[in-house]
Parts: sequence; structure tokens; C-alpha cells
Amino acid sequence: MHTDASWTIETGEGPLVAAAVHHGHAVREEVARLLALADSERLREEDPYTGEWTAIAPNRVIALRSRFEVDLNRPRGEAFYRTAKDAWGLEVWAKEPPAGLVERSLAEHDAFYRAMRDLLKDVERRHGRFVVFDLHSYNHRRQGPDGPPADPAGNPQVNLGTGTMDRERWAPLVDRFVADLRSFPFPGGPLDVRENVKFLGRALPQFVHSNFPKTGCALAIEVKKFFMDEWTGQRSPELFAALRHALGSTVPGLIDELNRP
Repeated sequence: MHTDASWTIETGEGPLVAAAVHHGHAVREEVARLLALADSERLREEDPYTGEWTAIAPNRVIALRSRFEVDLNRPRGEAFYRTAKDAWGLEVWAKEPPAGLVERSLAEHDAFYRAMRDLLKDVERRHGRFVVFDLHSYNHRRQGPDGPPADPAGNPQVNLGTGTMDRERWAPLVDRFVADLRSFPFPGGPLDVRENVKFLGRALPQFVHSNFPKTGCALAIEVKKFFMDEWTGQRSPELFAALRHALGSTVPGLIDELNRP
């Protein structure tokens, strides 16, 4: 396992890679000194616990730093949140961050994508085609802890983003993933899994599909935070574990599809 100050990469045997690039919460000391946000405010916009879901794949990538230090799932030019417009209306900074701080954050972004390129080239060399699980979670109670949840019609329990891929090329694999996830015996009934309703996928899947157009399929998976209280950070152990098993249940089908001629 390779451990960087900003992320960990664990390699294993198999053509599946799971990444949780918004899992992290830590920030460098120079960033912490200038932040206007409380830890709880940052945590609400991060994707806590998603790193644990990466256990479904033999190759695992987990970010350790907060997206408020650098957002690894945005293009480099948007990866540092400079204004409230970049961060859901939140005033991120108590003081204007100096240019050096910004560049040090963006250097993490550069280093991460160099590491991802090396990892995926190695997986491609060993296995040919491969799948990347790009794992995220998203808020649906933005009107406050006692406010109503967002309309389920526009907020599926699992949003699969395929907007950065050649959908026709990967159709059998994507369709198999959706079918297997929907068929998992989830507590309370089948998961509501829909494609490109709320999110299309951003920098990580775009990187995969641009650099490995014929061999790499990145599934941008956004799970609604129905498995946790997004305002307190407390999770339901039962629902969280069920989601882990549901995601894991798709692995055999994906392997089958990758092995098809």
C-alpha cells in the first residue's frame, strides 16, 4: 500500500478500482488557520464513510484531505474553492488565501492524477479492460436538520453518472451494474437507482475516459445520504452495511462483462 499525506493507494489483483476522493476531512495547518468554516460545516459537504465502501475492490484509493483544501473531483482550474459560489454558498475563507497556499493545494491535485495515471496504467497492463467505482454521497436535506428532504423524483437513492463516457461502448457493463444493484434485496425494498438524474460525473471519470477510452470504464456513483444524518454525521449501521453489500453484489456481473470478447 502506498500512503501519501493526502491519500492512500492500495493495490491488489483484479480489474476493479474503487476510489473515494471526497472521503477526507483533514486539512493542512496553513489551510486550517484561514478557514471560516467549522468542522461540522465542512463535514456536511464531504463524503464521510465512503472510503469504507472501497473495500469492494482489490485496488483502493482513499483521499485523506478535505475537498475544502483541494477538490480532486473537479478540473484543476476549479479544484480550489475561492468564493462562496464555488462552495454551495458557503463563505469558506476568513482571510484571502495567499497564492502560495493555493499553489500548494493545486500541487496535490497534480500529484494525485499522476498517481492515478500510474495506477490505472498498471491495472490496464495486467488486466486489459477495467472498471473504476467513483464513490460519493450527496446531501438531500439542505433546508436544515428539521426541514423536509428533497423531492425523491429528482434525488434517487443512487445516481449513476455516465455523462463522461462513451455510453454505447460500455452499455452492456453499465446496464448490468444498474440491474444488479436494483435487484439486491435492500432493507425496505429495492434501491432507487437512476442514471444522470442529478450528477453526470466530473473530473475523475473524465480523466479515466479521456486517458483510457477503450479500456477504462468509470462509474460515478452518488449515494443519497439517506443512510446517515447529514447534519450530525451519524450513520445508520444497518443501512450503511447494506449499501456496502449492495455495491459489492455488482462485482461478479462487472467481472463477467469485462471478460466478454
